[in-house]
Amino acid sequence: MTNTVQSATNPEPVAIAGQVTRPGSASAAPADPGFGKLQELARSRVAIEGVNIEIDGGRFPSRAVAGHPLVVEADIFCDGHEGILAAIRYAKSGSAKAEEAPMLPGVNDRWMGTITLPENAFYDVTILSWRDLFGTWAKDIVKKFDAGQNITLELTEGRQLVETALAPENVASSEDKAFLAALLAQADLAISTHDQLAAFTAPAVVAAMLRAQPRTNLTEYKTLKVFADREAAAFSAWYELMPRSQSGSTKRHGTFDDVIARLPYVRDLGFNVLYFPPIHPIGKTNRKGRNNTLTPAPDDPGSPYAIGAPEGGHDAIHPELGDFESFKRLVDTAKDYGLEIALDFAIQCSPDHPWIKQHPEWFDWRPDGTIKFAENPPKKYEDIVNVHFYRGALPDLWYALRDIVLFWIDQGIKIFRVDNPHTKPFPFWEWMIGEVRALHPDTIFLAEAFTRPKVMKRLAKVGFNQSYSYFTWRNDRQGLTEYLTELTQEECREYMRPNFFVNTPDINPTYLQNSGRPGFRTRLCLAASLGGNYGVYNGYEICEAAPMPGKEEYLDSEKYEIRAWDMDKPGHIKDDIRLMNALRQRHPALRDFLNVTFYNTTSEQVLSYSKKTPDLSNFLLFHVNLDPHNTQVFQFEVPLWEFGLPDDASILVRDAIHGNTFTWHGKPQWLDLEPHTRPYTIWQLFAPGTSPE
Repeated sequence: MTNTVQSATNPEPVAIAGQVTRPGSASAAPADPGFGKLQELARSRVAIEGVNIEIDGGRFPSRAVAGHPLVVEADIFCDGHEGILAAIRYAKSGSAKAEEAPMLPGVNDRWMGTITLPENAFYDVTILSWRDLFGTWAKDIVKKFDAGQNITLELTEGRQLVETALAPENVASSEDKAFLAALLAQADLAISTHDQLAAFTAPAVVAAMLRAQPRTNLTEYKTLKVFADREAAAFSAWYELMPRSQSGSTKRHGTFDDVIARLPYVRDLGFNVLYFPPIHPIGKTNRKGRNNTLTPAPDDPGSPYAIGAPEGGHDAIHPELGDFESFKRLVDTAKDYGLEIALDFAIQCSPDHPWIKQHPEWFDWRPDGTIKFAENPPKKYEDIVNVHFYRGALPDLWYALRDIVLFWIDQGIKIFRVDNPHTKPFPFWEWMIGEVRALHPDTIFLAEAFTRPKVMKRLAKVGFNQSYSYFTWRNDRQGLTEYLTELTQEECREYMRPNFFVNTPDINPTYLQNSGRPGFRTRLCLAASLGGNYGVYNGYEICEAAPMPGKEEYLDSEKYEIRAWDMDKPGHIKDDIRLMNALRQRHPALRDFLNVTFYNTTSEQVLSYSKKTPDLSNFLLFHVNLDPHNTQVFQFEVPLWEFGLPDDASILVRDAIHGNTFTWHGKPQWLDLEPHTRPYTIWQLFAPGTSPE
C-alpha cells in the first residue's frame, strides 16, 4: 500500500510506503521520526553543484565590484525529462530585502546568470532551482498536437496548472493572477481544441506562468558570501615614489610639500594611485648605508623599512618629511588632482622602536638577553626586528596593529600596500582586515607577497583586495599565456586580483636589465593592458636599470640613499605611459581583468591577444614583440570568428595608437614589429554595422 503527501510548494505527491492516506489529509504525517528528513530530501529534487563563487566550500567570500556585472555559474539538473528553472537570489548582508535574477542553461547542464551588486558591501547570494511544470506541459502538448494525438486530457491538465497558480495561498503578483484568470475565461469560450491550445500556449501565458506558478520541488543552495569592492580595488594604475627623493637634490631631504609639487607630473602620466614606502621615523641602530652596506656614513638616511625611533613608531611621521598638517595638505591636494594616496603597512621595527621598551613581550629574545634580528638565513637584517603574534603578544599586538591601520584611515588613507604579509599569520590578516572592513568597507589592501602560489592565494582569500604576482618574471609567450590563463580561468579568478607591477624598489627584473628601452615599452604595454591593476616604480619612465652585479636589485637604490631624478632624460617612455593610461580610461574592455583571449601567430616572440566587452562593442587586439632586440615579421589571424564572420570577410579597424581607420580583408594578415620603433600595436575592431565614434 502507498501513502502520498503534498506540500504547498510541492504539489506533486510524494510516495511513502506503508501507509494509506489522501493528499493533504491531517493523517499524512506518520509517527516515523525520519519522516521530516525524508520530506525535506524529497522536496530538494534538483541537483545544484559546482557553483563558481563558492570558495573552499563557502569558507571564504568571493569577490565582485560594486556596480559591475558578476557572473554566477552552476551545474543544475534534475531527474527525468521535465524542464527546470533557476535563479540567483541575493541581498545585502543583514537586509531582509532580496532580489532575484534568472539563470539560463548552457552546455552540459551548466547554467549562468548575471547580477550587479550596487554597494561596496558584503552580500548573501544563493541559487534556487525548481521544476517547470507548466513550461514542460506547454512544450509537450504542442508535440502531441503536431503528431495528431488527442490532447483533451492534456488541456485539462494545463487548466489545472493555471488554477493552481491562481490559488489564494500561491504567491504571485495581482497582475499575473488577473491575466491568468482572464485566460481561463477566454478558454471557456474557445470551441476548437486548436483555439484552446493556442490560448494556453501563447508566449505571454507561458511567461506569466513562469512567474506565477508554484515552485515545485524548490531546491535552494546554501548561502554564499560575496564582497563587492569599490572599483579602485579592481581597476587602478599605481605610481610609486620615495617622498624623500623629491627635492630635486641629493643634498636635501624631500618633504611632503615637495611631493605636492610632483602631483601634476604624476597625474599627467595618467595614474590614479600614488604610493609611498614607509614614511615613519627611521632608527639609527645598525642603520644601513648606501647599497645596503653595514657601515653607513653619518648623513646616510637609512632604510625606510627600519621603522621606529625616539620620535615615534608606526603612528608617527619622519620629521624631515613634515608633520601631520603637511601630510593632510598632501592628501587633500592629491585628491584635487584625482590621485589617491596609498601607504606602506610594514609590520617590522628598528631596534629603536618605542614598542621594544613598552612591549618587550611582543618580540623574540635570544638566550643571552639580546633581541633577535630579522633573518631569512643566511641573510640577516640587522636594522630590523620582527614582532611575533602569539604567546604574550596575543591579543594586545593584534589590537595595536589594527589600530595603526584605523589611525591612518583617520588621516585620509584608504589604500595600504602590505609588506611581506606571507610572513605573518593568516588568522591575523583575516581578523584584522575583517575588523577594518566592518567600519570602512572601501579600504583596499595590496599583498606584497612574492612567495609560493598557494600562499599568495590564501592571502587573497582571507581578505586582501589585490595581490602582487609572478607577472614580473613571465617574459615569454608560453609563460605569459599559461599564467594569465590560470589567473583568469581557474578558481582564483573569483577571489584574487593581481596587481601587475613592472618593477619595485626591491626588484630590478633581469629582463629590464638586458632589454633597453624596447623592453620597458613592452612590459609597460603588457602590464597596462593585461592587468586591471598595474604599477610603476619611479625611474621606470627613464628606463632605469643599473643593477647590483648578479642581482635583481638596483645599484644605488634609493632604499638606502636620497636620489635626484631627471625624468626628461633622452630615451624616456613617458609618452607610452600616457598612451596606455589614456587607453585604459577610454576603453571599457581594459577595465575587465578576466576578458583576455590569446591567439596564435607564426612567431613565438609575439604575444597576440584581445580584450573585449561581452557585447563586442569594444574590442581591442594587441600584438606585442617580446624580443627587445630583433624585428619580428609574422602572420596572424584576424579573429573574425569572434564576430560570427566567415574567414573571407572584411572588418573595419582603427589603429588605437595613431587613430587612422582602414579595413582588413580576410583572416590571414602579415605584420612586422621593429622593437626600437614601437614593439607593440593596438587595433580596435568594429563589429558589422558599427563604426568609430
